[in-house]
Amino acid sequence: MCEQDTSVPPTATPPGTAPPHLTSTVERGSFCLARCTCGWSGPARRSRDLARTDAGAHPESA
Repeated sequence: MCEQDTSVPPTATPPGTAPPHLTSTVERGSFCLARCTCGWSGPARRSRDLARTDAGAHPESA
């Protein structure tokens, strides 16, 4: 099962600005990891909740 963060709808990025960080979680076997449209991916976790926490913290750490 894949889960996408849809709290912010995708929009066109104005010229000269960085694109928004849109995160989602992806399941690989028994592991879940966070991914972002900027190319970042978090560590593989067995806990979906921890993967969601990684995704939520990503824009702050980027």
